[in-house]
Amino acid sequence: MFENLTAQPADKILALMQAYREDPRADKVDLGVGVYKDASGNTPVMRAIKTAEQQLWEAQTTKAYTGLAGAPEFADAMIDLVLGTSVERGRIAAAATPGGTGAVRQAMELIKWMNPEATIWVSNPTWPNHLSIIKYVGLNLREYRYFDKDTRAVDFDGMSEDLKQAKPGDVVLLHGCCHNPTGANITTAEWAEVISILQETGATPMIDIAYQGFGDGLEEDAAGVRMVASEMPETLIAASCSKNFGVYRERTGILMAISANAAATKLTQGSLNYLNRQNFSFPPDHGARLVSMILTDDALRADWQAELEEVRLGMLGLRTQLADELKRLTNSDRFNFIAEHRGMFSQIGTTPELVEKMRADSGIYMVSDSRLNIAGLNDKTVPVLAKAIVDAGV
Repeated sequence: MFENLTAQPADKILALMQAYREDPRADKVDLGVGVYKDASGNTPVMRAIKTAEQQLWEAQTTKAYTGLAGAPEFADAMIDLVLGTSVERGRIAAAATPGGTGAVRQAMELIKWMNPEATIWVSNPTWPNHLSIIKYVGLNLREYRYFDKDTRAVDFDGMSEDLKQAKPGDVVLLHGCCHNPTGANITTAEWAEVISILQETGATPMIDIAYQGFGDGLEEDAAGVRMVASEMPETLIAASCSKNFGVYRERTGILMAISANAAATKLTQGSLNYLNRQNFSFPPDHGARLVSMILTDDALRADWQAELEEVRLGMLGLRTQLADELKRLTNSDRFNFIAEHRGMFSQIGTTPELVEKMRADSGIYMVSDSRLNIAGLNDKTVPVLAKAIVDAGV
């Protein structure tokens, strides 16, 4: 039977990681993989996570299953972090998942269950796994314009025009903050316009928020999500703790489903529980428990927020440094968008051929669509990247 299997396309980022490892050059720079790195090139365990793990080791007395939706305190803590007081708690069903990816997958399963003919509208470009999961689940897919490669900013007119074609029963997938892969975000006024379009078309919003706290701050990064959730009758939200808590390998995520009223929430919650049971039964608990401990303990939360702010400001500093260096080398401000983007990524808007040229000539590894991981830089490699961009003729 196994002979009936067919080879699947290689993951471009994993292939890039392998090529980087095999490159013997000492001055190579990895800007491909989407994980945070400090100035030494390490992905550290956050201080509050280490402290919480020590406390958990001393206090935990069992490794028994929690529940199909995970521990209730994790759901409550994450709902508070993402949504604050913008939505009545009784309208929100939630289920822990294996990472943010698991939350996206469960959301797509739920959508197909509710409406097999639904079309999922995604930004062009978007995180490649969005496309892969949607296609694998078997849902219809359409793209809406998002990134203008000339201005390296959001093409909001094109985005609005495309989203007006959505229909009742369709789902519009939005990035909550720190758009992956472009780093270009819509403004508060543009969020309001998107809400108006959703209300007019009857489409349902789904928001993927994987980088809360990496852009303009915890509250600021959640502002668009809260606007949508408070003004729409139904909303799906996939949230990840991989980046802002640094618990990548613990696979800590959550899917939230906001219903029109509390009466519908019981049915929605039962559906999320059922989907978890079919896919993996009980979700991972270790990372979720650490996150809920941090978010509900004043001292741990304060330390976590302080370190998260250090990370955020460090990335903003690297953005400014890179934009300034490119301005010095080119005597133009055409790369100022790098300082204006937010989060771990920016898409510099060049061709796969020039991306390959930078890899071959300068050892700069970035995804072929020209997405670069700002967190892969440090003070010493910023000038190296800037020179490579200029030398390649980007």
